[in-house]
Amino acid sequence: MLSRRLLRIKVIKALFAHIKSGADNMIASEKTLMASVDKAYDLYFQMLTLPVEIVRYAEQRQELAKQKKLPTFEDLHPNTKFVDNSIIRIIANSDAVNDHIAARKLGWAQYPDLIRTLYTQLVESDYYKEYMQREERSLDEDRRLLDAFFRSMQECEALDDVLEEISILWNDDLPYIVMMILRTLENLRPTHTDLKVPAKFKSAEDPEFVKTLFEKTLVNYTSYQDYIERYTANWDVERIVFMDNLILATAMAELINFPSIPVKVTLDEWIEISKYYSTPGSSTFINGVLDKIVESLTEEGRIRKAGRGLI
Repeated sequence: MLSRRLLRIKVIKALFAHIKSGADNMIASEKTLMASVDKAYDLYFQMLTLPVEIVRYAEQRQELAKQKKLPTFEDLHPNTKFVDNSIIRIIANSDAVNDHIAARKLGWAQYPDLIRTLYTQLVESDYYKEYMQREERSLDEDRRLLDAFFRSMQECEALDDVLEEISILWNDDLPYIVMMILRTLENLRPTHTDLKVPAKFKSAEDPEFVKTLFEKTLVNYTSYQDYIERYTANWDVERIVFMDNLILATAMAELINFPSIPVKVTLDEWIEISKYYSTPGSSTFINGVLDKIVESLTEEGRIRKAGRGLI
């Protein structure tokens, strides 16, 4: 399922776009936000089928090699360990994966150049060569190959270019989706014949979390900014970037409106997000301001936590 971290990032991006564009239709912006969440789930399936397409390409190359006028022994007796990878076969035969790909019109058919490029990169990689040289054939062995492959895709310029071409809503989603895929593969056992695909959300609370966080931040944005100014009065206003203020306001909305989320979780999440989506010094600034805001909101009785482990 999509992580809360990714959902928070989707919210902050939607808020940024709405406020910066001067949009006045919150419902339309919220629909765009939820569409971006749906597309993140699509990326999970899109990426999951990537090694399937590479295997198909590898099989085609092996068949063509056998048809040479003067095939070599290697052409006639290729190493089939990769094309026989048990996990890739499970993915290829998964009804859940194939049904989603068909329903959402996903796939790699329009990008044969990318498949060729990724195949070349794969066979030239050390982890692939080591995999092919080992005689062992097991689920764990096959999984280790895919683990290395998917991790390598997080720094693949050719893939980044194609993903951006397919959907601008996939910008920055890949690292989170790769982790989601690795968790899926980790749960596979030798007795499994099908892939257990995770639901889009962990629970029914997640879509409500996204919508409520977006709405509460936007509706109360001005009042939150007034509140934040109390604790940034000694800072040079010109040095406080818009994203810092937006993160602080969104963190406030989460602190006030979600009694089941521990204060520490909210602070840790938004401080971590600020490291990637604001300036180098933002996390320290946001950490300091949030500490003061939490203290003040708690004294005012506006932060009330309830649930197991919360007081």
